[in-house]
Amino acid sequence: MPRFLFDFVEGGADDEVTVRANQQAFSDYTFRARTLVDVSARDVSTTLLGQRLALPVILGPVGLAGLLAPHGEVLAARAAARLETIFTLSTMSVCTIEEVAAAGPAPRWFQLYIWKDREITRSLVERARAAGYSALCLTVDVPDMGNRERDVRNGFVVPPRPTPGNVMDLLLHLGWVLRMTRSPRATFGNFADTKALSRRDAVSVAGYTSRQFDQSVTWADLEWLRGLWPGPLVLKGITTAEDARRAVEHGVEAIVVSNHGGRQLDGLPASLDVLPEIVEAVDGKAELILDGGIRRGSDVVKARALGARACMIGRPFLYGLAAGGQAGVERVLEILRKEISSTLALLGCPRLEQLDASYLRGPHSYSKVEDRSHD
Repeated sequence: MPRFLFDFVEGGADDEVTVRANQQAFSDYTFRARTLVDVSARDVSTTLLGQRLALPVILGPVGLAGLLAPHGEVLAARAAARLETIFTLSTMSVCTIEEVAAAGPAPRWFQLYIWKDREITRSLVERARAAGYSALCLTVDVPDMGNRERDVRNGFVVPPRPTPGNVMDLLLHLGWVLRMTRSPRATFGNFADTKALSRRDAVSVAGYTSRQFDQSVTWADLEWLRGLWPGPLVLKGITTAEDARRAVEHGVEAIVVSNHGGRQLDGLPASLDVLPEIVEAVDGKAELILDGGIRRGSDVVKARALGARACMIGRPFLYGLAAGGQAGVERVLEILRKEISSTLALLGCPRLEQLDASYLRGPHSYSKVEDRSHD
């Protein structure tokens, strides 16, 4: 990928402290392995909002994934379907709601922001409902864009265009340039036919989105959204027990414990670090998904042991998409599934459903553990 695109994916806000913390948090936990347990038949499947998944990993919403490969969101959705898991389409995607829905049968979620123009928001929800998306994932941690300095330095705009600063970089990545010139012009596909975005303009990512986010959105707006969407509602961007309890009070079916991959407020704690307090606050009244820092199947196992029903990934599947299209995303999911299964075997836990904090040593693992033999 060209440097500006790599930085868009890899980078975070300000000093990227939270980006690093998300991965580091997993190192604070080590395993407590059981021995002499029959692990010859292992089950890594789970359920999420009533949907069976072949592995506890879903593809999270990522804006402009279609810049990494032509029709990128469609390819990622097909990969998720092949691996029997969920793909979440971003509002800020290159491919449209309808194009991804036509990719084939699979459980798909649609990620939403509540925009200043409520009619645009209403239209997006109605389109997702008509296209058969099974859940609405409302992102609540973006009242304004985080200060992503890599994008500012690189002058990243949509659609990407040659500048004196990046022309050499583009020449060194002609494969990507040729692939993108053979595909439809990259823009925010879901807004291509609205006044919100003109295909003729190269629009700065930060500038465009900051003009559309509504800083007046409150919990009361969930009731309005419920009137538009009869299906499961997922809240993404919760990092405190207080907000988790309010989400439950408002009838939210699932919560994504997330700091936006460190791309919004730098200095937030790692998602894994706040997961235990949110598990306690929710008390089983909503399903929890951990987002942020997942790089190994063992990370997924640790998150599951601490109370997450599943994990949501972003950067890992984007790199698979950039490297190999649909096959690359499938390979990422296959690696994670294999690593989850292997970790369970070595941990002496044959079924994902049996995991709990007694399998961990760390800040929130059990200090006193009873014998939980599974033979």
